[in-house]
Amino acid sequence: MPITFFTGSYSVKDVRFLLKPMKMQDTPVHVKEALIQSGTRHYSELLTHEALPPPEYLHLFHQAMALNQQRMAQDLLRLAKQIVATRTQGITLVSLARAGTPIGVLLKHILELYYTIEAPHYSISILRDVGLDENALRYLVQNHHPGSLVFVDGWTGKGVIARQLAESLRVFAADTGIFVPAELYVLTDLSGSATVAASADDYLIPSCILNATVSGLISRTVVDKNNLAATDFHGCVYYQGYEQQDLSRYFINTLLTTINKLSTDPVKPYDNVLDRQARHAISEAFLKQITQCYGVSHHNYIKPGIGEATRVLLRRKARLLLLRDSDNDATQHLRWLAQTKSIPIDVRSDLPYQAAALIQEV
Repeated sequence: MPITFFTGSYSVKDVRFLLKPMKMQDTPVHVKEALIQSGTRHYSELLTHEALPPPEYLHLFHQAMALNQQRMAQDLLRLAKQIVATRTQGITLVSLARAGTPIGVLLKHILELYYTIEAPHYSISILRDVGLDENALRYLVQNHHPGSLVFVDGWTGKGVIARQLAESLRVFAADTGIFVPAELYVLTDLSGSATVAASADDYLIPSCILNATVSGLISRTVVDKNNLAATDFHGCVYYQGYEQQDLSRYFINTLLTTINKLSTDPVKPYDNVLDRQARHAISEAFLKQITQCYGVSHHNYIKPGIGEATRVLLRRKARLLLLRDSDNDATQHLRWLAQTKSIPIDVRSDLPYQAAALIQEV
């Protein structure tokens, strides 16, 4: 039976979400934390309604665009070049919803503009402890060469998603006999977990500042057994009422304009393979130090890097924001979020990342 593809607020030429739009009951943050941390519910089953960002916060997003879009554009060109070099059986972009979605859209445009490659782009769900959406994965391998799949995300934090990806594909191969390369491609790899990365720096990727309004108006992905059949893709909420405030296409068009002004042959690719072991060691040492220093009971409550810290302050009940210095432009939005939510800030010059956040244990 033919599938009517869901595209969020993007065009069908940009992305096809292998997701099921659905309605979900709002769970307030404090209730969500209690349910998740008590083991009563898994985080993938709950959503807190996303409010539109206020004008002051939107100003910080536009400031981040002005400061960081050239760096991001250069890394996108670098990543696209590496994708072309590592995929000989064609390219099928598979972004991990939702932080990976804008990255995948931009890579699709770059491949078409600079390499004349018409790469299909899908965005699918992956959830910690749940894994890749197997129905979406089955659809992909039935319609595209398994060796052509390129899994794309924005960044790595602790490497949880990279490990979840590898485990999901290992189980899938055992069940089906179909081998899909367990390779993750990201703009920046903080934990040494990605197979291919354009960078290892904890810099501000502007799209990390916002939620749905920069990601096609979709929510974080969910698995709600009450609303999903066994054959359905994972679910999401579509914030159609936010169309007037949507910045998803603005973000893509602005980055593409910046990309067009850069050289089509950027600096030498960053060699992620040589650096992965060192990055992994730094990540492990950081987690051990923070666990001991702040009495954290589980690594799940520690979120390293600007992107992950932003997610905590936007979506979770934060205990503490850690910053490497107190006035870096890259963390201005984090300081604003912390101040408006009365979250304490601890400045640590020994932090290996620009920022990290701790989730409040309840």
